[in-house]
Amino acid sequence: MEILLMLLTILAVVLLVIVLVSYLRAIIKLLNSIGGKGDSYLAKLRLGLRAIETETGHLPTEVTKLNAALSDTANGLVVVNENLAGTITAALNQENP
Repeated sequence: MEILLMLLTILAVVLLVIVLVSYLRAIIKLLNSIGGKGDSYLAKLRLGLRAIETETGHLPTEVTKLNAALSDTANGLVVVNENLAGTITAALNQENP
């Protein structure tokens, strides 16, 4: 009886290993189809992301320049606003002597 249980256990372990190996091969095949070759979707995505990185690589330096220019523009608009407020006040004072 013990020999029969031992043989069944060995058979179960061998069957488990066979099933695990077959599923592992299926997973590897699927992963290779996704990103293992140069014409896969993952490779195309990687190429596109590199192109975006190259095209937008100059933005960090340009954004700081743009921020400085926009700050200068904001300061200029504050001066214009003050001048317009003074003009409106002067016009209202001339209207109501």
